[in-house]
Amino acid sequence: MGKSGTHERLEARPIDDDSLMFVDDDHFVEETVCLVTGAGSGIGRATAVAMAANGTTAVATDVDESGLAGTAELGDEIGVDGRVETVAGDLTDDDDIERIVETAADHGTLRYLANVAGMQHIDAIEDFPMEQYDRMHDVMLRAPLYLAKRTIPHIRATDDGVGAVGNMASVHGHYVTSDKVGYNVSKFGLRGLTQSIAAEGGDGLRSFSISTGYVKTPLVTDQIPDTAEQRGISVDEVIDDVMLGQSRVTEMMDPVDVANLFVFGFSKHATHLNGGDLLFDGGMTLTYE
Repeated sequence: MGKSGTHERLEARPIDDDSLMFVDDDHFVEETVCLVTGAGSGIGRATAVAMAANGTTAVATDVDESGLAGTAELGDEIGVDGRVETVAGDLTDDDDIERIVETAADHGTLRYLANVAGMQHIDAIEDFPMEQYDRMHDVMLRAPLYLAKRTIPHIRATDDGVGAVGNMASVHGHYVTSDKVGYNVSKFGLRGLTQSIAAEGGDGLRSFSISTGYVKTPLVTDQIPDTAEQRGISVDEVIDDVMLGQSRVTEMMDPVDVANLFVFGFSKHATHLNGGDLLFDGGMTLTYE
């Protein structure tokens, strides 16, 4: 397949009224705040817009200020019922994390936290740079814990204590592939964080994780050339054999598909989703030939 065909396979479905899920929920109002990390692009952007489309105030945060501006613009373009507010910050800086949470709380009643921010590095364990591992751990595991630590008191302080922490895990929080030790360890850890929050929750406070296969995001598309080089195969072979080889659904998910799972997970329809994982992987982890 040529480069144009590969590009088409990786082009994400638009985020609009046709692709978004809309849920009737008394808490999905403009006064309710949903804090979304990694919201400058990909799944984070889609989740912020989806929650705003469902009437809440989505506070989008990212280290990428121009990406955040694009997220806010997208919200305006599709005419969300709620609002998209932005706050730039670095998840490796505790002062920034504290400021992000307090800024979110200043916009209304903070009930929902979507920990989406992620990063990737491709290397075998013996070659994996520890400074890169440490940064991945800080962004993908430590920051979600600290964000939850700062957000949970706001949820408990609401009139009914209803709220939820949603964590973006992965099939690599169930089983792993080679050359991604930093990512694999972080995603397994996020599932442990999810269950820990659930164990200490109750009275309306829940936690859940979402595990998908490969999604059409910059994080995924940017790793394809590195994976091809690491394994000595072509870009198309990475898509067909490495990414989709185990899946029974032969197309990658779109960011809006994952955003809709967050909408459901935060809603009243997911009351019994507590500590659980929404595994949407196209049959990748639980089937075999």
